[in-house]
Amino acid sequence: MKKLLFQFDTDPRPAAFDTVVAYDGGADHVIGHGGLTPENVGPLVEGAIFTRPPKDKKNTAIFIGGRDLGAGEALLEAVKGKFFADFRVSVMLDSNGCNTTAAAGVACIVSRVPVKGKKAVVLAGTGPVGQRVAALLAREGAQVTLASRSLERARAACDAMKRRFAVTITPVEAVDDEARARVIEDAQIVFATGAAGVSLLGEHHWRGNSHLEVIADANATPPLGVEGVAMTDRGIVRHGKICWGAIGFGALKLALHRACIARLFERNDLILDAEEIYAIAREMVAV
Repeated sequence: MKKLLFQFDTDPRPAAFDTVVAYDGGADHVIGHGGLTPENVGPLVEGAIFTRPPKDKKNTAIFIGGRDLGAGEALLEAVKGKFFADFRVSVMLDSNGCNTTAAAGVACIVSRVPVKGKKAVVLAGTGPVGQRVAALLAREGAQVTLASRSLERARAACDAMKRRFAVTITPVEAVDDEARARVIEDAQIVFATGAAGVSLLGEHHWRGNSHLEVIADANATPPLGVEGVAMTDRGIVRHGKICWGAIGFGALKLALHRACIARLFERNDLILDAEEIYAIAREMVAV
């Protein structure tokens, strides 16, 4: 029986990246639908859950993507709301790659240094990846600060993560490189999650920081988010700090994404969101 993955995207067109990884993860066919909302997704879910007998339902799965994390979370709830008894299929949420990217990056950090009780700063953290990085670090016991050019957006993101993950994250406003340098002065962990091609820190802002133990940058498009950290850095020590670049932990991100797709077809009742995907990432780095 063919393994069918329905790609539910909140953007007008399903992301090509997610389609490619879906096939690499083991799907036989990927059926993409764009522009989905909680209001219009119902018939698609019903078509997915009613068409195959119980023993074969594991061969149908749903992937939820799109750039907007809030829209993705709402779509996930709408999808789950259609499930009942054994009329369900496995679902994965990864809006803008937020869960797989954050899980891979945090798993790499935790594999090298303990984070409990340490100050972690997530720069430009109001986007999907930044929010998930902040939440996962907080769940690991770090004291997390989320920095943004807008204090209002930082507060809104922290409030959303408190509701979703029951974690407390401190919002701060940091409008330029100098302000961000001040925010990280007493931090042990810094994770930059800014937009592609946007520089957040100069090398001189962090190389002499005696508190800093780990620095990670999720940006792979020049100019990079953190000057002095190469996109291929994979736990490389620079200026006494362990450095991770976007491609450095990106290999784990892609492997993780593929592994999650494969797991969707093992049973018909999985919900893979941040916590579940992070647990798989921790398994993978422990091997």
